[in-house]
Amino acid sequence: MPPALKALLAQLAGGLLAFGAARAGLLPVGLWPLIVVQAVGAASAAIALRSAPWWRGIHLGFAPLVAGALQLGIAPGWYLAAFVAFALVYWSSFRTQVPLFLSNPQTAEAVAGLLPDDYPARLLDLGSGTGSLLRPLARLRPDCRCEGIEAAPAPYLLSRLLSRRQPNIYLARGDFWQLPWTDYDVVYAFLSPVPMPEVWRKASAELRPGSLLVSNSFPVEGVTPDAVIDVPDRRRTRLYLYHPAGPAPTPHRRP
Repeated sequence: MPPALKALLAQLAGGLLAFGAARAGLLPVGLWPLIVVQAVGAASAAIALRSAPWWRGIHLGFAPLVAGALQLGIAPGWYLAAFVAFALVYWSSFRTQVPLFLSNPQTAEAVAGLLPDDYPARLLDLGSGTGSLLRPLARLRPDCRCEGIEAAPAPYLLSRLLSRRQPNIYLARGDFWQLPWTDYDVVYAFLSPVPMPEVWRKASAELRPGSLLVSNSFPVEGVTPDAVIDVPDRRRTRLYLYHPAGPAPTPHRRP
């Protein structure tokens, strides 16, 4: 079941529980007893539906936050503006369960060290966001082609603006699942645990022998990485390295 549908069903279940408890006279008079029962019911339903653990906190806080916001008397236009802003930034995160993660310069330096020295490599950043990996990486390796694809409009436009003077950065807006990965030497992913099994399947089917899959922070469940790099940053970033199609059969050189 899609996560968004699970969330909707959990909220409806919480609402039905609160309505039933109120009709049965089990709750004190007032709004907040209803809100509390709805929130607890929604969180319990999320557990029963086997939603990801972070949904429990979302369901517990959703109805109380809505009720509290309504009591502030904020003009409806501000809610619309906030919705549009979040939609432009997070776009399809409700479906993909991939939030906006930003790579730091230390991570870019570690990835630069993974690129081959003997030919101009081609790297793809899946969900490149604001270009936080690509910009420092392109400066460190001006001989390489650094590509990124991002679905959300706002991060994509910002990445285009910030990288406009770096000729070895190439950006596209779209769905990285629809893009062939065949011609890339390195594919970099900083996504979430949810899409990593599918990332592995696509990488195994499309990458050439010797091509490298780098996953920031989220290993592929059930697959042992070929190597793990600990990045010396405050976040204690770990890079999981995989060769989905196996090592290159011969020394990998291209003219």
